[in-house]
Amino acid sequence: MSEAQDIEDVTISADQPDSKTRRYDRQLRLWAATGQSALEDAHILVISGSATATSILKNLVLPGVGKFTILDHARVTPEDAGNNFFLEGPSSIGKSRAEEAVRLLGELNDGVVGTADTSNVEELLDNNPSYFSSFTIVVAHNLGPKLLDRLSTLLWSDDSLPTLVAIRSAGFLAEFFIQFHEHTVVESHSETAPSLRIDKAFPALLDYSLSLDFAKMDPTDHTHIPYVVILVRALEDWKKAHDGRPPQTYPEKKAFKEGVLAMKVKFDEENFDEAESQAYRCWTETGVPSDIAALFQDPQLSTLSPSSPPFFQLLEALRNFTLEPPHTLPLTSTLPDMKANTDGYIHLQKLYKTQAEEEKARFKSYLTVPIDDAVIGSFVKNAHALKVLRGRKWGALDADHALLGSSDEFEYAYTTDHLLSANAIASSPKQTSIHLSLSALSSLSAKQPGVAPTVDSLTAEAQALLAPGTELPEDFADYVGEMYVVLLIELDRTYANNPASARSPTADLPNTAALVGGLVAQEVIKVITKQYVPINSYCTVDLVETWTGVI
Repeated sequence: MSEAQDIEDVTISADQPDSKTRRYDRQLRLWAATGQSALEDAHILVISGSATATSILKNLVLPGVGKFTILDHARVTPEDAGNNFFLEGPSSIGKSRAEEAVRLLGELNDGVVGTADTSNVEELLDNNPSYFSSFTIVVAHNLGPKLLDRLSTLLWSDDSLPTLVAIRSAGFLAEFFIQFHEHTVVESHSETAPSLRIDKAFPALLDYSLSLDFAKMDPTDHTHIPYVVILVRALEDWKKAHDGRPPQTYPEKKAFKEGVLAMKVKFDEENFDEAESQAYRCWTETGVPSDIAALFQDPQLSTLSPSSPPFFQLLEALRNFTLEPPHTLPLTSTLPDMKANTDGYIHLQKLYKTQAEEEKARFKSYLTVPIDDAVIGSFVKNAHALKVLRGRKWGALDADHALLGSSDEFEYAYTTDHLLSANAIASSPKQTSIHLSLSALSSLSAKQPGVAPTVDSLTAEAQALLAPGTELPEDFADYVGEMYVVLLIELDRTYANNPASARSPTADLPNTAALVGGLVAQEVIKVITKQYVPINSYCTVDLVETWTGVI
């Protein structure tokens, strides 16, 4: 595939965007050309050709994932044909489910390569476990508990192996979990804007602000002074009258704001109203945000070597940069919208851009290994919103009674190095009820294949996951009841059509598949592009009451 053009470059260019950029225009505005390139380089393995699995793939094929493989040895049943939009109804029955799904998904985007693999997952795990290492991400839907545990253990054994996304669904309930060791995010697209550094104005900005004679300025120009310039000037004047100190007490802050408004020459000067509303920037000291400072304690930095990932090389350089005055993150040239004329705004932007380039050069001097300049630029631009996520193995929640247990175990779960701040029942009773319901169904279906579960058997199976003496959440009975009703309907329908073909009673409903498909694909794209912040726990779905939640 040819590389898409950067949407920012296209926007300011007089040239017409190429066909690929026009095709992916909306998503390029979300993750830019770098994200699109990562997506096109990805190869996704999806285990199962179910309605949910193909719905996930639909939402990855349309935005242009490079390659996908469906691993499924099953043949299409009447039930599949009735609930999967990527099968051709009765004409697909009896054919390979993987081959039929790949053929029809391929029609969505001719730039995506799809492959059907009719191998058996268990045989691959037995005889060719290296098969799974060639993919970017492995997605598994309703894989049996023993096989899922083997697969998750294999992929957890080495942090260079693919991320695993495990999905379970039954009726109107579903959950998914992303298994990864470590995930770093530079472009988290945080809603927190980078500092304008008004309280620590760099020399060129300070000189420009002091050079303007507000009193003799043309009224029209006065109405378009950017609020950044107004505040830098007002703060400098305040410091001269207050021994170099910014406003500190409430009365001082109130007086400062009144002073800003008093600088108006006309009552309707919105730029001064804007400056008054942004005055807090003058007494809020610009420093290193606490969440970024916490990253400087990351264990990866204490063992840094030339072979360490680029992210941590850059993070160490950032740490060293912040140790030098003015003890801030590197400046970025990104400015918010503000009341100003074109010339004034462009001049201000040039001041910030020149200073940002100087600080970027100083930042690069702290690097000890060569890193692509575009990567450095992105890191510096987003230094205020970096993220490092540490994940867990699939099944860790069920394996640890302290995480699932009763409220009297709160202190243990809180003080140990778990990602959950409290046990799941105490902190997320509804979400945990869905998780326990799906876990019980999966476990019971594996133990008693072909036997219809009952509410009592599902309840007993869920209870076995908890520590002795721990009660199930109050909401559990409602959720297991909802699931049971749908399962009975599905089992009756399956058995009536073909008693020999009845599989585990997971009731893959089209509406649930559609929603889960969108949710999972969104998270997969986050992981692949390393943009935005993926969910780092179990995400549960309830389509009866129509909500989603995270444990």
